Amino acid sequence: MAAVTLRRATPDDIGFIMRTERLPGYDSFIGKFDENEHQRQLNDPAFLYFIGEHGTDLPVGFAILSGLDNRDGNVCLKRLAVATPDKGYGSHLLLAIIEHTFENTPVHRLWLDVVKENTRASSVYRKAGFKQEGTLRESAVMPDGRRTDLVMMSILRPEWTSHI
Repeated sequence: MAAVTLRRATPDDIGFIMRTERLPGYDSFIGKFDENEHQRQLNDPAFLYFIGEHGTDLPVGFAILSGLDNRDGNVCLKRLAVATPDKGYGSHLLLAIIEHTFENTPVHRLWLDVVKENTRASSVYRKAGFKQEGTLRESAVMPDGRRTDLVMMSILRPEWTSHI
């Protein structure tokens, strides 16, 4: 597995982000926004967009944090995706996001939701220190119209501190 470094996304990265969101199979697991929505969120201080890079400026994935304005210190990992699965970039990107979040913000709780069918991602989140908090039953609609559960997971600052 190769290390991933983070940089803040710019408007020039929206094309890469949109191409990655639209990779085959991703529609069931990560969702997608149009260009205007990405642009709006890039300009909103409640959101942070990151590009994960490997080597010399090679973008391998992206992550979106939301809720940075939450007064209770709860920030959502809204989206994380890699352009080339099965290379270990997703795990490294996740760890870089967690580290950046807890080292550079006053966040107490980093949370996410994941569709129950995405067992691979759930496993990666658990290995990174996330704990399952509960299930939102039949709260998401899959592309085929079928309803599915969202599994809520989070990692708290004290857990991250003891995990590193």
